[in-house]
Amino acid sequence: MAFLPEPVVFDDVSQRVKDSYRGMSWVRTIFLRSRLGDDVCNQNYAGSGTHDDPYIVDYLHDDRQDAMSFSMRRKWAIAILYALSTFSVAFASSVYASGIQGVMQRFDVSAEVATLGLSLFVLGFALGPLIWAPLSEVYGRKSIFVISFMAYTAFSVAAACAPNITALLVLRFFASAFGSSSMTNTGGVISDMFSKAERGLATGMFVTAPFLGPALGPIAGGFLNETQGWRWLLGLTAIMGGVTCIATTLAIPETYAPFILRHRAKALSGMTGSVYMSRIDAGKPPKTLTQQLSVSLTRPWVLLFLEPIVLLASLYIAIVYGTLYMFFAGFPIVFQGARGWSQGIAGLPFIGVAFGVCLATLAAGLDNKRYARLCAAAEAGGCAVEPETRLRTAMVGSIVLPIGLFLFAWTTYPSVPWIVPTIGATLFSCGFVMVFISLMGYLIDSYTVYAASVLAANSLLRSLFGTAFPLFTTQMYATLGDQWASAIPAFLVLGCVPFPFLFYRYGPQIRSKCKYASEAAIVLEKMRRRHVVVVAGEQVGPGKEAEGVV
Repeated sequence: MAFLPEPVVFDDVSQRVKDSYRGMSWVRTIFLRSRLGDDVCNQNYAGSGTHDDPYIVDYLHDDRQDAMSFSMRRKWAIAILYALSTFSVAFASSVYASGIQGVMQRFDVSAEVATLGLSLFVLGFALGPLIWAPLSEVYGRKSIFVISFMAYTAFSVAAACAPNITALLVLRFFASAFGSSSMTNTGGVISDMFSKAERGLATGMFVTAPFLGPALGPIAGGFLNETQGWRWLLGLTAIMGGVTCIATTLAIPETYAPFILRHRAKALSGMTGSVYMSRIDAGKPPKTLTQQLSVSLTRPWVLLFLEPIVLLASLYIAIVYGTLYMFFAGFPIVFQGARGWSQGIAGLPFIGVAFGVCLATLAAGLDNKRYARLCAAAEAGGCAVEPETRLRTAMVGSIVLPIGLFLFAWTTYPSVPWIVPTIGATLFSCGFVMVFISLMGYLIDSYTVYAASVLAANSLLRSLFGTAFPLFTTQMYATLGDQWASAIPAFLVLGCVPFPFLFYRYGPQIRSKCKYASEAAIVLEKMRRRHVVVVAGEQVGPGKEAEGVV
């Protein structure tokens, strides 16, 4: 009768731990500060420690590195810091708009060339899901965030000191390309820490940050540019990035379970000479970084052009996103040029945009409670809630959106009180965020295991629209006038109103005929029946939730 060897228990744990970390650099210590303790080293891991039957490493009971086991206070502190990092990058995108006139005068360039500093920054956002997401799966969320945010801060400082327009534009692009890691990884961090039942409010805060940032940028930027000039606008973004980077480096731990467990297994293997393997990697070949990058660079395009739901939803969001960034060039024309306001005062109507974002977040939170009740009832009945249940908020928002834009467009006359177009802008931002949150949830629920690629496709398209719209805004307003120029995006959005209603009515039939949506539905049904979880498209076993990227 054969017996499996007992898991190794060490008598000299402390000395082995000290020896294993003696050669570790301070940089690695910062990125993964928690060292292996006696409990980790002396745990009775399943397996025999060979290549054919490795010891399987999993979290211990109440493991201090398990992000799900963090106290609620600590979870919220981490979530707030990551949300602030997202806010600071989004703020940097729009605060530049207040200094466009100064850039034109300093470098003697046209409005279109100076506006490229805004457009190229938005273009850099497209790189986040393509590059930083797969890198974080290999090297951990914290290390990628710290390194990329250090680079973001450095490029922001360099942009503030740019000697010519070429340097300014290039540095702004690279700043956003590195800063976009916060927009990509924050949703993953929230999924690492919060259960599905706890996740609603934290997700709402994360989703709000990328819209509050652009709304508040012109308000602060207008007054700062009046007193200090455009270079201090970029200096402010560098200061915000530096403070956020330092706080994150010192206060936030690694939260990504696959990276932590792989690190732990590797350390145990090095200490003992036996073979240890992470539970998540057991029974399947590990994916290389090249393979992950290949998927992240190609699959979003496939989904965008072959899945009608992805294409239409992404096109809708992209049009509205482009309109938001068109406002940063259009508001100064409407309020500063036509009404004769100072630059600082002309930025104050963006308070209405920020208020609309907050209203939409509140509405989404209320709708999330409705959705949670439906999920609980469906689970009790042994069935699942259809993804189309998510679309109620988008249906309301799709009606609010064109109303707000048309109200803004046809009340931009100087004779009309300023509060009226500001109310229109408030309705626009409220409808936009309602549509955005609802459609994002719909896409995630419809494509489950392909959610990361679907959201990457959405990010790509909306970043391209956000890049292009500001470039033709000045000429469009000069040619068509304030009213018709403001009405054009309203007509575009009006054409998209049927999309949420069509998805709600015909979504199940459309998804059943789409390759990736139907595959995702099959996997989701297997997950429900077997009570297993899929993380990034891979089965990892029972007891953990699927990671979603917001």
